[in-house]
Amino acid sequence: MYQQNQLVELRVDRFLRERLAPAVERAAAPATIEAWAVPDEPVPFAQAVANTFEPFAVGQPWGRAWGTVWFRVTGAVPAEWDADPRDVELVVDLGFLSGQAGFQAEGLVYATDGSILKALEPFNGYVRLQATPGESFEVFVEAASNPDVGSDWSFRPTPVGRKSTVSDQPIYSLRRIEVVHRDREVWELIQDVWTVRGLAAVLPLESPRRASLFAALEDAVDAVDPGAVNATAPAGRAALAGVLSSPAAASAHRVFAVGHAHIDSAWLWPVRETIRKCARTFSNVLDLMDQDPEFVFACSSAQQFAWMKQFYPELFDRIRVRVAEGRFVPVGGMWVESDTNMPGSEALARQFVAGKGFFLEEFGYEPREVWLPDSFGYSGALPQIARAAGAEYFLTQKISWNEVNTFPHHSFEWEGIDGTRIFTHFPPVDTYNSRLSGAELAHAERNFADKGRANTSLVPFGYGDGGGGPTREMLAAARRTASLEGSPTVRVAAPSEFFAAASAEFDPAPVWAGELYLEFHRGTYTSQARTKQGNRRSEHLLHEAELWATTAAVRAGAEYPVAALREAWQTVLLQQFHDILPGSSIGWVHDQAEENYAVVAEALESVIAASIAALGGTGDELTEVVFNASPYAVDGVPAFGAGQAAVSADARIAADAGAYVLENAALRIRVDGSGLVASIVEVASGREVLPPGTRANVLQVFRDTPSQWDAWDVDVEYRRSGEDLTALDSLDVIADGPQEVAVRVARSFGDSSVVQTLTLRAGAATLDIETEVDWHERQRMLKLAVPVDVHTASALSEIQFGHIERATHTNTSWDTARFETSAHRWVHVSDAGFGVGLANDSTYGHDITRHPRTGGGTYSLVRQTLLRAPLFPDPEADQGRHVLRSAIVVGGVDDAIEQGYRLNLPVRAAAAAAVEPLVASSTPSIVVETIKLAEDGSGDVIVRLYEAHGSRATGAIAAGFDHRGVVETDLLEREQPANAVIRAAGAAVEIGLRPFQLVTLRFARG
Repeated sequence: MYQQNQLVELRVDRFLRERLAPAVERAAAPATIEAWAVPDEPVPFAQAVANTFEPFAVGQPWGRAWGTVWFRVTGAVPAEWDADPRDVELVVDLGFLSGQAGFQAEGLVYATDGSILKALEPFNGYVRLQATPGESFEVFVEAASNPDVGSDWSFRPTPVGRKSTVSDQPIYSLRRIEVVHRDREVWELIQDVWTVRGLAAVLPLESPRRASLFAALEDAVDAVDPGAVNATAPAGRAALAGVLSSPAAASAHRVFAVGHAHIDSAWLWPVRETIRKCARTFSNVLDLMDQDPEFVFACSSAQQFAWMKQFYPELFDRIRVRVAEGRFVPVGGMWVESDTNMPGSEALARQFVAGKGFFLEEFGYEPREVWLPDSFGYSGALPQIARAAGAEYFLTQKISWNEVNTFPHHSFEWEGIDGTRIFTHFPPVDTYNSRLSGAELAHAERNFADKGRANTSLVPFGYGDGGGGPTREMLAAARRTASLEGSPTVRVAAPSEFFAAASAEFDPAPVWAGELYLEFHRGTYTSQARTKQGNRRSEHLLHEAELWATTAAVRAGAEYPVAALREAWQTVLLQQFHDILPGSSIGWVHDQAEENYAVVAEALESVIAASIAALGGTGDELTEVVFNASPYAVDGVPAFGAGQAAVSADARIAADAGAYVLENAALRIRVDGSGLVASIVEVASGREVLPPGTRANVLQVFRDTPSQWDAWDVDVEYRRSGEDLTALDSLDVIADGPQEVAVRVARSFGDSSVVQTLTLRAGAATLDIETEVDWHERQRMLKLAVPVDVHTASALSEIQFGHIERATHTNTSWDTARFETSAHRWVHVSDAGFGVGLANDSTYGHDITRHPRTGGGTYSLVRQTLLRAPLFPDPEADQGRHVLRSAIVVGGVDDAIEQGYRLNLPVRAAAAAAVEPLVASSTPSIVVETIKLAEDGSGDVIVRLYEAHGSRATGAIAAGFDHRGVVETDLLEREQPANAVIRAAGAAVEIGLRPFQLVTLRFARG
C-alpha cells in the first residue's frame, strides 16, 4: 500500500504541475508597457506619472539594486473572451527569484487616479482588473528592485547592504506582463488537490483515512481529461468532494488562524523600503477583504500604521474602515515589535504608551495582547510592564528556536520578576509565516505540549519578514480545513477570540517564572556597538529633557516641548525594533540609525539647554552649579536638583616599583607595570577584591566565528581561543589628585589599538575605566574581564525596573545554555558580606562564570562583551573608533544601582541658580525613574517609580510644587482603582511597594 500511494503521489504531483496549473489561465493577451526609472530614492505617485515614459518590452533588464522603475501598463481585454469581470486579471512577473517572498523584487499597482489596487509579490503576482471583454485599462506599477541580501542563509559577506557599494547594473529582467482570463473552477480544483494531498502526506501510513484520501486523489486525476481540463475540472472536484466534506473528530485540535504579515521595520532592507513593504502588504490584505468577508488580519506596530497615515493616506482611510469592522485588527499595542532585552525601563514602557496611544487616538481601539513573535528573548520585567499598560495576553514563537532546551509549554502563565502574571501562548506551529499547509497544521497538533488540559492553538498565516501577507490560496486552505477529518479544525479569527478561548479552557495554567531566555542569537547583545550606544545615550537624554522641561514648566511657566519630545521618542522607539537595536541589519540601516541618534541628541540638548536657561535665575542668584538628573544625590547635589557640588579631595597616587598605587579613603588600587589592576582593597574592611593570582581590567580577544547567523550568534566555542592583551605601549599618570587620580594605558594588537584611562575619584568606592578602541579586527570579539573573590552560585543583572538573578553554575542544561546574557547598567556578584558590581554606559552583553580559587573555594569572573566584528549582514560592522565606559563598584547592590545611574546620567555644569528637586523619594530603594508632564496636555505631573532592591519598601514621595491631589494610574496615565500603594496623601505621598513593583503616580495641578 505504501508503494502504491507513492506512485499516486508522483502521478498527482505531475498532473498538478503539467495539466492543472497551466489550465488556470484560459487565455492570455499582451499589454503595452512603458517605463521610467527613478534617478535615486523613491518618489510619490503624482511625481512619478508626470515624467516621460519610454517603450519597454518583456525580457528587458531593469532596476539596479535598491532602485525603482515605474511601468505604465495599458491594453484592452480581448472582446472575444467569454469572461466574467471577476476573472480578468493582470499577471506580472517582475523577474522574481526562487527565494523567499519579501526578499527580492516587489511592486505596487496604482489606478490612474492614484488609488492603490494591489501589490505584486513572488507568489502573488496578479491584480484584479474587473474589466469586461472589450474594455480598455491603464495602470501604473511601482517596481522596487530590492536585492536578495542573503535569503539562502549562507551568511556570505555582501556589498549590497549599502547603496554606496552596489553596482549600477540592473539586477532583474521583466519576465511577463499579460492580461489573463482565469478559470476559477480549475483554480478551486488545485486548492482541493493541495489540501487533500497535504493531509494525506502527514497521516500515519496505516491510516484508513490516508488510504481514502489517496484513492480520492487518484479518482480526481482519472476524472479530469488532460485534453479538456477546463471542461472536466468540475468532475475532478466532485471526486474529491466526499473526502473534503468528512468532518473533523470532536477531539481534533482547534486552530485559530490569524491572517498576519510579520514585516520587519528594517532588516535586510532600509526603513524607507519597509514603508513601501507595508503599503504593498496592506493593499494585498484590503484586496482580499473585498473578496472574502470572513477574512481577518492582525497587524502589530503602531509605527507601521503611522507610516500609512503619513505616506499613503488613501490606503490608511481604507484601513480605518476595516478596523472599525473588526477585520483589520491592531495587535500588540507597541510602537514597534521591539527588542525587550536592551530597551531601558522607561523606553519599554513608552513602547506601549506610544503604541496604544496611537491606536486609541486613531481607531478608538485598544489591543489587549502583546504580539512579539520574533524578538530575541523576553525580559523578566515584561509581564509587569505589559499588564501596567492594560495588556492581558502575550504571544511569541521565537523560543522554539532554542538550541538546547525545548520549552515545556505552549500555553501558560508567565510570571515576571515582581510576581505579575500574564497568560502566554507560543504557537506550536513554530512559525509566524504559515501557509496553512497540511504539514504545518499536523505539526501544530502533534507539537502542542499541553494536551489533555488544553487543545487550542493559534496559527499566524501569511508571508512575512519582508511582507506580502496572506494570499487567496491560504484562505482557500482555511475554508477546506474548517472541519476536515484527520486535520485540526481551522477558524479564521482575531487574536482576541483565540486568547479568550485558550485562557478559558486552561485554568489554572502552569506557571513559568522569570525571563524567557532565547538560547540563540546571543551576539545581538553586542553587535553594532554604535547603535547600542546611541540608544542608551538617547534614553538618558530623554530622561533629562523630560525632567528639566517639566521642572521649567512647573517652576518657571516655560512651554513644555511636546512635539520635540514626541518626535525624539518615536525615533528612539522605532530604532529599538528587534533587528535594529540588536545589530542584525544591513549597514544602511545602522548608518541611518546613527545619523538619527545624532539628530535626537541635538534636539534634546536644545530642550535641556532651554529648560536650564528658564530655570537659571538672574543677577546675584547666578553661580556655577551642577544639574543632577540622577535619582541619587551626587557630590552633595540632590537628586533631580541643581546646586554647588561638594567634591572630596583625598585621592592620591604613588609610584611603587614600576607600578602605581591609586588610593582614597575607600579603596587602594594597584596598577602593575603591564597596566593591569593587580589589587583592589576595600580600605574599611581590608578585603581584597581580586582572587589570588588574578588581575582585573584584562582585555581579552576571542575568535568569533559562529556556525550560522553571524551578527546574531555567539557560539560557546569562542571560549577555547582567548588571548589576554598584556603587551604595553605606554603607561602614564595623567591626574595626580587630590580630586581624582588617573593613569592611561595604551596597547596595540592585531590591526587595532586601545587606550584605557583608569580613574579613582576622591571618596569613591569605584574605579572608572574608559576604553577607547580603534577597532579593525574581523570575526573577533573583545571582552573586559574582572575576577571577583566571592563564592556564589548566581549573579544579579539590571533589567527594566529591577534586576534578575541568574545562575552562574552549569548544573542543568538550561544553566549551561545561558552562557551569554544581557544586562542594562550593571551586574553584581556577592557573598554573604561582600559584593562587587561592574557598571557600564552602553554595553549589554555579559558572561559571568565560576572558577576554582587558589587556596580553595571558587571565585566569579565577570566579563563585559565590548565589541564584535561579524561579516554578515554588514561586513563593516563595528569597524573604527569606540569609546566605552565601565566602572568597578565595590559595595552592595544599592551601590551598583547608584553608580549605574551616575555613569549614564553625568551631571551638567551651568551658570544658574540652585534648583530644588521637583520630586524626592525618602527611601533609597524607591527609585524615581521618570518625571514628565501628562500625555493629555493637562499639565499634571507624572512620576514613574519602582522598588529597586527586590524587597518590600515603604516611603514618602514629596512633591516640591502645589498640587490638588495624587492618584495611581496605569502606564497610559488612566486612574486605577485604589489599592495598597498609596497609604496616605498630603504634601508627601506615603506609599508601600512590593519587590520590584512599578508604580505611576499622577499629581493633579491647576
